Amino acid sequence: MTYLQTIRKRLTQGLAAAGLIALSVGSQLALTTQAHAQSGKEQYFPLQSYRVGPYAAGGTGFFGGFIDYLNLINQRDGGVNGVKLTWSECETEYVVERGVECYERLKKGLNGAPSAATNPLSVGIAYATLERSTADKLPLITINHGRTDSTDGRVFPYVFPLQLNPYSEVSAIVNYIGQQVGGLDKLKGKKIVTLYHGSPYGKETIPVLDILSKKYGFALTHIEVPHPGNEQQSQWLTIRRIKPDYVILRGWGVMNPVALKNAQKVGFPADHVIGNIWSNSEDDAAPAGDAAKGYISITTHPSGTQFPVLQDIKKVVVDAGKGNLADPKRFGNVYYNLGVVNGILNVEALRVAQARYGKRPLTGEEVRWGFENIHLDEARLKQLGALGLVQPLKLSCADHEGGGAVRFQQWTGSNWKVISDWVQADRALLRPIIEASSIKYAKEKGLTVRDCSKEAVALASTH
Repeated sequence: MTYLQTIRKRLTQGLAAAGLIALSVGSQLALTTQAHAQSGKEQYFPLQSYRVGPYAAGGTGFFGGFIDYLNLINQRDGGVNGVKLTWSECETEYVVERGVECYERLKKGLNGAPSAATNPLSVGIAYATLERSTADKLPLITINHGRTDSTDGRVFPYVFPLQLNPYSEVSAIVNYIGQQVGGLDKLKGKKIVTLYHGSPYGKETIPVLDILSKKYGFALTHIEVPHPGNEQQSQWLTIRRIKPDYVILRGWGVMNPVALKNAQKVGFPADHVIGNIWSNSEDDAAPAGDAAKGYISITTHPSGTQFPVLQDIKKVVVDAGKGNLADPKRFGNVYYNLGVVNGILNVEALRVAQARYGKRPLTGEEVRWGFENIHLDEARLKQLGALGLVQPLKLSCADHEGGGAVRFQQWTGSNWKVISDWVQADRALLRPIIEASSIKYAKEKGLTVRDCSKEAVALASTH
């Protein structure tokens, strides 16, 4: 089966269940439409997805969960206040150039249905389309990743690193390591190695880790692993020579199980390897076999199917033969559940925005306002069937992250077990760093920094 045939088959299987019909395939691009797409009551999601290549496990899980949640909203609720959700996929293979091509082809919507937001799940593609999406007034969602200073919505009004930006991620990990050694003051003199993916994503946290190293007095070594991460022998020989107390693994895809196998080879204990948010799935640990047992990683959301929203998806979508996952055994795993969480946040932004602008398809600019006014407290999370799956979250004009907390989980050899309460990043320390970077970006680009206080007053006066 050829590459394009494979993509066509996957799209047909995954999207036909939602009333979607394959329209055309060309230049690694697949467009889809709905039979009722001329009714004027649809909201469109352009999906820059990846289902093949070295990062396919993340892409298939995430976009599978995302699509299944959108499908749930259509099938169970009839859409969002009567507005049906529609989408199409464009295969990027996690390649930046293809991601940009997909963005340009899909950004204007589909058959009259306006685009709500883009969700590329790729730091490289996000960086490459950031200025485009801002100019097009189309929200760019970089859940748990992306450019850290885009947390500052005053400078980046259309970019949303929801839940956890990269700086919060490593700050929380350092705070956790501090807990394990008896307090942050006990970090002085310790050795920590960061093993990072050789990409903009992997390099993102080098500056803030250097700041944390100076603040707490631990020795820090950064070691790069070239894409995609199959070769790490020399890196782990260096780690064996350094003899660090902990290794922070900032991996992605095949890099993660290879890292765990190499850690075992050099005798480094798995329970002193702390994986980041993209090193935390079943697909990262299970392929490493016994080498992964005891391995610890962070998570913003647990795996599992016990949550009411997952049970609804199973009943309404999966059991009805409309699920997007090719392998049903992956239902409820870490990547899939992140896709569901991302779906919840995107749809919640639509609901919030509709409350202000009307129960109709919205423009990207209107959806942006919805994202900036998301407030998920425990009561709302319970209504959504997502209590315990999504952390309480409150976004604003100035804060496009809204969370900054993680829990830690440990691999038992067959599944993840949550081993901590929420560990919060040091957001008070990080905010000035974020603002310094965002203001520098604004000056370089000649941007006007938004005055969020004035926007709040103007909004209040309209009600």
